[in-house]
Amino acid sequence: MTNRRNILIGAAAGAAALATAATAARAQTTQAVGSNDLTGKRALVTGASRGIGAGIALALADKGADVVITYLNSPDRAFEVVHAIKAKGRRAISVRADSGDPSAVSRSIDETVQALGGIDILVNNVGISRGGPLAQMNFTDIQDVFNVNARSAVLAAQAAIPHLSEGGRIITIGSCLAERVPYPNLTVYSMSKSALLAFTRGLARELGPQGITVNLVQPGPIDTDQNPANGVWSEPNRRLTSLGRYGKPADIAAAVTYLASPAAHFMTGSVMTVDAGFNA
Repeated sequence: MTNRRNILIGAAAGAAALATAATAARAQTTQAVGSNDLTGKRALVTGASRGIGAGIALALADKGADVVITYLNSPDRAFEVVHAIKAKGRRAISVRADSGDPSAVSRSIDETVQALGGIDILVNNVGISRGGPLAQMNFTDIQDVFNVNARSAVLAAQAAIPHLSEGGRIITIGSCLAERVPYPNLTVYSMSKSALLAFTRGLARELGPQGITVNLVQPGPIDTDQNPANGVWSEPNRRLTSLGRYGKPADIAAAVTYLASPAAHFMTGSVMTVDAGFNA
């Protein structure tokens, strides 16, 4: 009887220990999955010396990530962004890279890996605009728009994929104009941004089995140097929004930091349109 009682007591104790361990594991998993913390993550944000890109880079650093940014013609502003990231206690460097040049795109990935020891988050933010009637646009302008806005995202992802592990993130910044073109003379720009929809959905299918997510953020009117809230198009843009106002880079950065975090582990192939109802 004594041996049998000891066996039963031991079994009960073992079951209780297993239950406690399982509960702790579930709690730990829930905490990790629901977290927006990016401590220890390594990110590259393209075209981030100003505007939306700078806002994203700073927000990622606020969440704990080390950040590399690329720039082309604004070294002083890139320096300021890097300095601000370092002031937050994070590692940061800037890389001069022309996103229209395939070799520069792949080099920016290489320099990120070298500087940070790897890459966990790629944010394809860089973009340019060339407007005008299609019949009057020259070939160089058309080519530049597609090379920077679409091809650079493809090439950066291609170079980054070998370095990404489970939990990796590819986030691309598109435009609400990919799905609605309310004005004339935006044909080429809108086409270049609409290509990112297929890029995101297709790549999400490819990388899902590796635990890597791929998502797209489509900003609406955001107050930046390229589209100021007091510019020529400010009033027409405001009238097309539901909220009647421009957004700020921080509004886009909030979407990006969420998608970059463990909390967004179940989102891939998704499109987040942050446009104050511009496309409603």
